[in-house]
Amino acid sequence: MAGLDKILAGVTTWIGANLLIDTIRVTLPGSGDPVFNPDTGQIEPPASTVVYEGPGAVIAGNDVAGFLAVPDAGEPWVKETTSRYLLLTPLTAPIFPKDATVTVPAVHDPARDGLLGRSWLVSDPTLGGTVEVVRRTALDQLRAPLSGGTV
Repeated sequence: MAGLDKILAGVTTWIGANLLIDTIRVTLPGSGDPVFNPDTGQIEPPASTVVYEGPGAVIAGNDVAGFLAVPDAGEPWVKETTSRYLLLTPLTAPIFPKDATVTVPAVHDPARDGLLGRSWLVSDPTLGGTVEVVRRTALDQLRAPLSGGTV
């Protein structure tokens, strides 16, 4: 399969140069108890650990079945949906564990800032296959609290 590997290496290079052009950050929540911050007067969660920061892309899922509608606890109707996304990273990126948090701290084009300030959870460990040119990870978008807080 040396011929296929040679072709895929070219595809992998093209994807890296043309699709994986934004900066992606993947973090794991900190362990331990929340800590009182005397400067802010707030109790804060322990610092998260960055497991990856580098090139990548977040793209919306393209199947209708990927949109889930589940009522909040105690509610007879659906207020929000869960949106599925896909994280693309180089094959050299680590495999991200379930429930890691993904953010986009920088985009290649300042006019395309729609992903800044949003966050996603890794819904399953990285997807795999026998022939790969990019690492794919399934994501669920974290929705903002209905009370207007931040995620």
